[in-house]
Amino acid sequence: MSAPESWLANCLVWLALWVLVSGLDDLFVDAVCLLEGLRRRLGRPERQTPPVGEESGGAGPKWIAVLIPLWREHRVIGQMLERNLSACRYPHYEVFAGCYPNDEATVAAVREAAARHPRVHLALCPHSGPTSKADCLNWAYRRMAEYEKERGLRFAAVVIHDAEDWMHPDELGWINYYLQRYEMVQIPVLPLPTGPGQFTHGVYCDEFAEYQSKDVPARLRLGAALPSNGVGTGFSREALERLAARQGGRLFDPEALTEDYAIGLRLHRLGCKQYFVPIAFCEGGPVATREYFPQNFRAAVRQRTRWVRGIALQGWGQFGWSGTAAEKYFLWRDRKGLLGNPLSVLINALFLYGLLDWAACRWSGRAWGWAQAVGTAWPLQLTLLMQFWRMAVRAYCAGRIYGWRFALASPLRIFWANWINFAATAAALGGYLADRRRKAAPAWLKTEHRYPTRAAVAGSRPLLGELLEGSGLISRAELAEALANKPARVRLGEFLIRTGRLTETQVYAALSRQQDVPLERFQPGDIPRPVARALPAALVRRWKVLPFKVAHGNLFVAGPELLSEAAEEELRRYTPLEIRFYLLTPSNFEQLRRELIEPGPRARAG
Repeated sequence: MSAPESWLANCLVWLALWVLVSGLDDLFVDAVCLLEGLRRRLGRPERQTPPVGEESGGAGPKWIAVLIPLWREHRVIGQMLERNLSACRYPHYEVFAGCYPNDEATVAAVREAAARHPRVHLALCPHSGPTSKADCLNWAYRRMAEYEKERGLRFAAVVIHDAEDWMHPDELGWINYYLQRYEMVQIPVLPLPTGPGQFTHGVYCDEFAEYQSKDVPARLRLGAALPSNGVGTGFSREALERLAARQGGRLFDPEALTEDYAIGLRLHRLGCKQYFVPIAFCEGGPVATREYFPQNFRAAVRQRTRWVRGIALQGWGQFGWSGTAAEKYFLWRDRKGLLGNPLSVLINALFLYGLLDWAACRWSGRAWGWAQAVGTAWPLQLTLLMQFWRMAVRAYCAGRIYGWRFALASPLRIFWANWINFAATAAALGGYLADRRRKAAPAWLKTEHRYPTRAAVAGSRPLLGELLEGSGLISRAELAEALANKPARVRLGEFLIRTGRLTETQVYAALSRQQDVPLERFQPGDIPRPVARALPAALVRRWKVLPFKVAHGNLFVAGPELLSEAAEEELRRYTPLEIRFYLLTPSNFEQLRRELIEPGPRARAG
């Protein structure tokens, strides 16, 4: 073996020892998770549907406040509020959206939503932004307290969400149920599925699936703190008031970059009971908060820089290494990426070098010097086995949620994840040291958000017939008869309207509930003609979609047919604005098209 090969082989041995230590750490968590899963299977099975009636403990639904911190979210917040308000099945809740006075577009979007929905309330910070997400949440909480005094009610719980979240319809019901026994409840947060070519977003899918299937249950089983995911987290009011009393009236630390992580640890140290709702599948999909995460390298590095600075670096300064043995152990797991992320990239680089060297040896016919090192160094052999196990575990967790085709690429995404995490760790260390040197408070490292399309979450919707039957509009026998008699290429709703069993309004109201899309009715005078003609007339006819408003960076369109991906893609070629879709009945659409789009008698005569 040559001198360079000998040096590299020695490096491999030392790196393998690190991977061995880290791998044994992960293997321990795997074992705890497997034992916990076995205990659950032998005990009472987990719920698969949200508790109602007597099952909810007899207490009934309590009032819940949903807090949403915002900074330059005018493109998505309107869609988020419209969709989640129409989909939520929980009766008693109010939404408080925190905004800054110098973010006029977002303020206007929230005010517009509040005008349509009495549940929505603007929580305006008294100063310009952005400050931090934690500071914005604190002011939203104050607005909630003012609302309580105005209305003479008291919120029993507070739930945190972001502007891009796709809330599960039963989320608040689950939180209300478990907050009778716990003081902090975390609903799973799972990225929405994307195509196999979206490697960066696929990393988030893999990591969130593994973390919430394995690490979180192990944390709770061993008695460690449960960090909040920042969204889909419910807190009992009593726990928050105890926390505020310890922190001078503030719930969230305004200087914390990961206020969600910090509040979970602080509540645990106050003795609050915490619970993570295990991933369950209901109506064809997981009961979870869904959203898109960054889909390119630069955006992912920016977001993870905030996570590394907040969790590993700020968390180290705020919480040290105190607590029980279980708490210290998971603090180690939260922070080991400071060393592990750079080493992972070095391991990847050496692996690539070894692979290329092996290929060159095969091509030239000379002996491969590394083979001797790998064959005689037991740490390298054991490390290799552990890496295969690690890949298998991650692929299993991802496949359980996203399917096995997606999981097959999970081992390849691990290498890409290592490079993202390395870049984020380097940026986090640089930013942290620079802030310490300047004695400056860290700024809000905001992630740009995009709201999910209807097609992205289509798998968990009830059938139209089920909704019509559940609403009492048709009986089960009438539904069965309609399904048996309708022509193969005719949709159920269309057939029921054609045969006179239901009206357009009845069918489209059910479609609105099924698809979480608002149903509107306009008169031609309600829509300015220049707005109606913002898209080419041929496009309006082909896709049956009509613009009716432009506001806050959004183009509002409506039609009787739900937008397909092809239709939405073509619409985006004609406008840089975000597209927001509303339903119209076919007769209303045809009336508007004739009056606003088709040329009148004078135009035709000319």
